[in-house]
Parts: sequence; structure tokens; C-alpha cells
Amino acid sequence: MSPTLVIAVIVGYFAVLLVVSHLTARKGDNSEFFIGNKRSPWYLVAFGMVGTTLSGVTFISVPGWVGDSSFSYLQMVLGNIVGYIIIATVLLPLYYRNKLTSIYTYLGERFGFYSYKTGAFFFILSRTIGAAFRLFLVASVMHLAIFEHWDVPFRATVLITIILIWIYTFRGGIKTIVWTDALQTFFMLLTVVLSIRYIAGDMDLNISGMIRAVQQSSYSQIFFLDWQGEQFFVKQFFAGMFIAIVMTGLDQDMMQKSLSIRTLKDAKKNLFWFAGMFAFVNFFFLSLGALLYIFANQNGIPIPEQTDELFPTLAIDHFSPLAGIVFVLGLVAAAYSSADSALTALTTSFCVDFLGFEQEHLHYKKGTKPIRYAVHFSFSAIVFGVIVVFNAINNEAVISSVFTAAGYTYGPLLGLYSFGMFTKYEVRDNWIPMVCILSPVLSYIINIYSKPLTVYEFGFEILILNGLLTFAGLMIARK
Repeated sequence: MSPTLVIAVIVGYFAVLLVVSHLTARKGDNSEFFIGNKRSPWYLVAFGMVGTTLSGVTFISVPGWVGDSSFSYLQMVLGNIVGYIIIATVLLPLYYRNKLTSIYTYLGERFGFYSYKTGAFFFILSRTIGAAFRLFLVASVMHLAIFEHWDVPFRATVLITIILIWIYTFRGGIKTIVWTDALQTFFMLLTVVLSIRYIAGDMDLNISGMIRAVQQSSYSQIFFLDWQGEQFFVKQFFAGMFIAIVMTGLDQDMMQKSLSIRTLKDAKKNLFWFAGMFAFVNFFFLSLGALLYIFANQNGIPIPEQTDELFPTLAIDHFSPLAGIVFVLGLVAAAYSSADSALTALTTSFCVDFLGFEQEHLHYKKGTKPIRYAVHFSFSAIVFGVIVVFNAINNEAVISSVFTAAGYTYGPLLGLYSFGMFTKYEVRDNWIPMVCILSPVLSYIINIYSKPLTVYEFGFEILILNGLLTFAGLMIARK
């Protein structure tokens, strides 16, 4: 694949996004940007959320992850489905009943000023880290496929990626993203299907032959029952359930799309359909991963040391040019579907939660639009900086980094919402920031010493411990 061909694909794809942006963001006012004027079709939101949830991390890391942990990731996916059901039946009714634009407004109504600001701060911290991790992975592959040939610095690759995203989102916000995410989900899934078809054709396998090859391989194990292992089913299932609750239900990025739907009934349908599609698509990604390893072994291709590089290496260096182009298209779609909504949600949270845009005199005031533009630009710059730092220190699979970071930064949100919804206690509001800082610190210390002292090794379920510690701290801080 020549770099010129890859750039032509990206430019053509970006032109399509610009057209969609132009058609969906004619006014570009705050109501469009934050909640899409409450007119988003639920089925379009459900389909687009698949791409946003999967992102470039799943697109590249999950297939590579199969080599180390087989299909154990499905254990987390099963937990995710239960988490999405809880979101639809517990959290969405709460958000719609209170007519929220930012979901963290609830914390202010339930506990007070400091709780509200603390919850919004932890979201901004969590989503900034998560968006940076995801974009880092995709920018690394784009750099390898395109810009490295011309000795362009990695920082320049990241900068170009973020600028492209900023251009088509800064006006329309969530109204544009509902449509672009659906488009990007389509291209991402098309890439997976065509990649599987190419591998099957190369190995002369039909559908039943592919299924048999995956089943008979060493990669197909789903359930792990060793309680001391990191892939233990119970650990993975409950970690997946709570990760879904916090990274979707307590995350402004994901909930902003659901809150742009007109009615609660349609918003619930969106979540239920999304849960089903999410499970089905993840199974396809894992199957692709197994086939990638089988393909590499059959053709004598060395497995990269970093498993994140397996899919990109095979697609760019060993697949046909057409298959390589399709991979790049899917990769770009994965990058944009995750990062565009993240920047929009960060802008929304900061404008509503810290600048008071939800107040009536600011919400419709035309003079606030330049402020929103400035906030959107600032978060783009911050994400760029975090990616550069992460590039300097990264030494593990990116998907592991995302969930590890989420376990520490989303834990306080889990504790705050659980305490607010399932108890009637009032708390000393000014104690909340300290509780939410100490909980991740204590979780980190416990995580370090748990294996040497108790033989038990924490995985992604550190999120649950973090939430419990926050809950306990709130009990101490109650009036």
C-alpha cells in the first residue's frame, strides 16, 4: 500500500464527514450541540453507539488480545449486557425525570455544590485519558501506514488527526455526531466482515470451515474458572457489568446521545438494541482475532511482540491492496467515532457544569457560542498533550490501559451515584472531594499488595473496590 493511496482514502472519507456535518449543523446553536434539539432517531443512536463503544481500541487490540487470553473477553461482554440493562431500567429514567443535559447535575441536586463539581471533574479526567488512549493507538497505526514513510514526527500525525476531528464537530456537536457515528460504525463493521472474507479466501475456507478452524484452535476458550487467574469468570463478568455502568451510564459522552432522543421509551429501546448488537459485534472481532493468528501461523509470518500491532501489520504488509485500503478506512472510522463524541462531551460537561450554560440566560444567548468554540479547541489541545505524554511512557496493551485507568477514575462516580440513589442520607458536601481522591489512592495501594499478601490478583474489578471505598467514605461523611 502506498502512502499516497492511503491519504486519498482518508481525504475522501473526511470529505463525506464534512458533507454530513454541513447538512446537520446549519444553526450550530447550543441546543443542537448539547442535546441535538431532542430529535435524534433512537435506532440511529443505537447503531452509532456500537462504533463509539468499540472505538479504535477494540478494532485493533481485541483481535490481538486473543493470542494471550483466547475468547475470555466475552466473559466481560456478558457482564456488559447486564450493565446496559441496568442503565436502561435504573439510570435513564432518573435522567429523563430530571430533564438533564449534563448527567452530573443530579449530584448537585442530591448532595450539593462540591459533589456536583467533583463528579464532573472525574468525568473530564476519565474521558480525557480514555480519549487520548484510544486516539494514541489509532494515530500510531496511521503514522506507521502513512507518515513514517516521509519522516513526519509522530506529534504531527496526532495533530493532523485531532484537527480533522475538530473541523467537523465544532459547530454541530451531538446533532452531527449521531449521524457521523452511524456512518463510522458501518465502515468499521464492513472492515471486519471483508477482512474475515479475505482471510477465508486466502486459506480456502468456507463459513463452516472458518467456524471449525476457530473451534479447533487454541484460541477459542471462553470460560475460565481458576479463581486465582486474571481471567476468572466471576471477576470478568462483574467487572464487565460495572465497567458498562460507569463507562456508559455514568459517562456524559455515552449518555449525551441517549438524552438527545425525544422520549424515555425510545431511549430504552436504544439501549436494549445496542446491547444486543454490541455482543454480536464483539464476537465477530474475537473471531477475526483467532483467524488472524491462524493466518499468520499458516503463512509463517512472525507474531509482533506488541499484540496491538498484529491486525495492522497483516492488513498493511500482507493483505491485498484492496483489503489494506478497507482496513485503513475502518481504522479511521474507529478513530473518529470515539474521539469526536469524546470532545463534544468534554465541551458539554465543562460548559454546563463549570461555566453554567444550562442557566436560562446563558443557554440561548448567542454570545456564548464563541466561548463554546474556545472550550472545544482547548480540550482538543489537552487531548493532544496527553497523547504525546502517553507515547513516551506506554509499555502495555492499550485496551488494558484504558480499563485500568477507568477503574481508578470512574470508581468515585460509581460510589457517588450508588449512594445517592440507594440511600436517603445527606452528606457533608465539603468532604466529598477528599473522599473521592482517597478512594482511588487506597484502591491503588490495595491492588499493589493484594497478590503478595492474599494470593488474589485484582484485574478490572478494581473498579468495584474503588466504588465500595467511595460508598464507605460517604457513609462516614453523612450528616
